[in-house]
Amino acid sequence: MKWITRSDVRVDRVACPWLIRRFIDPEAEFLFVPESDLLARARETGATPFDAPRLAEVRLNHRGDRCTFEAFLEDYHLTDPALERLSLIVRAADIKGQEHVALEGLGLRAVAVGFALTGVTDSERLAGQEPMYDALYAYAARSGS
Repeated sequence: MKWITRSDVRVDRVACPWLIRRFIDPEAEFLFVPESDLLARARETGATPFDAPRLAEVRLNHRGDRCTFEAFLEDYHLTDPALERLSLIVRAADIKGQEHVALEGLGLRAVAVGFALTGVTDSERLAGQEPMYDALYAYAARSGS
């Protein structure tokens, strides 16, 4: 499947592709486009759009105080307690005002901003941060026991 989101990926737009590849679609392809082109490019390519909070038409999106990662868990019926714990870390990192739900989120936010500041492409950001999400998932699994 193809998936599409806004370019200049940070927390949620890195966490969601990690989640998709690990638990939903191991062969996933990701497209990154300016927000203004997102819906048109999704129609052109048949890609599933995600994480575009200013676009109400996008189903896999922030929901109230919750981040897009949590929308994926809900819509794809992913009930792994470690993923639920990780979703709080992602929310704390991604949504200003939600830092209190997981203190680890502040570190994750710093890493995401740091990757953005290096100037690497969105695909390179995904590749560079995937091992970190593997580690956070292992941490979340361990801390839940």
